Amino acid sequence: MRVKFVLTMDDLLVENNTIDQLILDWESDMDQGEILELSHKWITSKNFLTQRMVGLLKVGESSLTIEPLEEEEQEHHDQF
Repeated sequence: MRVKFVLTMDDLLVENNTIDQLILDWESDMDQGEILELSHKWITSKNFLTQRMVGLLKVGESSLTIEPLEEEEQEHHDQF
């Protein structure tokens, strides 16, 4: 399944530099099990981001949005 991720982070500390807000978005192919696993880790791990991003020392608030893309493309195709 093709999905789009949008990661929004506020009040970051990266290598002793403060950043008010950073938004990253990317697309990836993942199956439903991988998406559920990632979502579970996101929710249950207090330091999910700082453990995975080199130089990231602190994050104030963050959110992760996962949107399926194939369904949107299929709906668009079905309209024609």
